Amino acid sequence: MAARCSGQRRSGITLIETLATLVLVGIALPAVMRGITLSAQAASRSRHEAEATHLAEAKLNELLIQQNVALLSGSGDFGQSWPEYRWQVTAVSRDWGLYEAQMTVSWQERGQEYSVTLDGWMYPPGQVVQ
Repeated sequence: MAARCSGQRRSGITLIETLATLVLVGIALPAVMRGITLSAQAASRSRHEAEATHLAEAKLNELLIQQNVALLSGSGDFGQSWPEYRWQVTAVSRDWGLYEAQMTVSWQERGQEYSVTLDGWMYPPGQVVQ
């Protein structure tokens, strides 16, 4: 004769509970992974934009300090220290002998081109402002 315990329940997880949990995880996991991927992409783009802005500011200041309009037209890279970034500068003559220099730093990220552009202003030496 088998003894029966009418007041006690067996503890454990049933097959139905396990399957329900797996279904919920299967629904939630892709959404969570997509959120993580978007966060990582946003962080990477933000880092690149900050670095590009810093590089553009430094290069533009370097060119403006020399006060030579001929230097305000060209392009290049930042060497081995920043191999993924390229720069290009153009100058436009404005009123009263003032020059507007536009420095653009660009980079590739996930097969797409991004860039940051900064403007600077310069009076060449010997210009008289009236």
